[in-house]
Amino acid sequence: MAMEAILFAAGHPVSYGKLAAVIGLSERDVRSLTARMAEGYGHRGIQLLLFPDSCQLCTREQFAPLIREALDIRRGGNLSASSMEVLAVVAYNQPVTRAFIDTVRGVDSSYAVSSLLDKGLLEPVGRLDAPGRPVLLGTTEKFLRVFGLKSLADLPETEALSTAEQSADAENTDTAPESPDADDAPPGGGVHAEQAKDSDGKEAVT
Repeated sequence: MAMEAILFAAGHPVSYGKLAAVIGLSERDVRSLTARMAEGYGHRGIQLLLFPDSCQLCTREQFAPLIREALDIRRGGNLSASSMEVLAVVAYNQPVTRAFIDTVRGVDSSYAVSSLLDKGLLEPVGRLDAPGRPVLLGTTEKFLRVFGLKSLADLPETEALSTAEQSADAENTDTAPESPDADDAPPGGGVHAEQAKDSDGKEAVT
């Protein structure tokens, strides 16, 4: 199928409008076809992620470790704990101001927010109607791609998220000494912020 071939070769999201123009169908028909395609992948190793204006063919997140081992891809590129905390605060409460993020986390999140903006995982979505008109932040389509989500409705329940975070914290405590978090420190302090994995590849991994 031509559409599947295009999406496989692209390795990044392709707009429905572009697919429609190339294949010679209406955008409505393309959206309908991609929806049926997504259902057809079922439990296969690849999946078709559908976004508001585009779609992307990629591997399933649970197979990321096997893909890395088979292709000798280094694990590096994970987001730091601070970045993950900020993303969680924004994702579940957006749109929010930076002051709101600081209040929830109890620390200055300026550097983590700037890092996530640079990585394209957060973006300004407006301004709060309040004195000073602070910028409101929200997650991006790239955020959805990186975490293998079709929409924000696919975010895990907060209770499940809390359990997962507690397990991760316990594991980190048992396996590694405490160290300053890169995204809570300004650059040049001897600790480098980890870079987010580029989600434009075929792996929908974090």
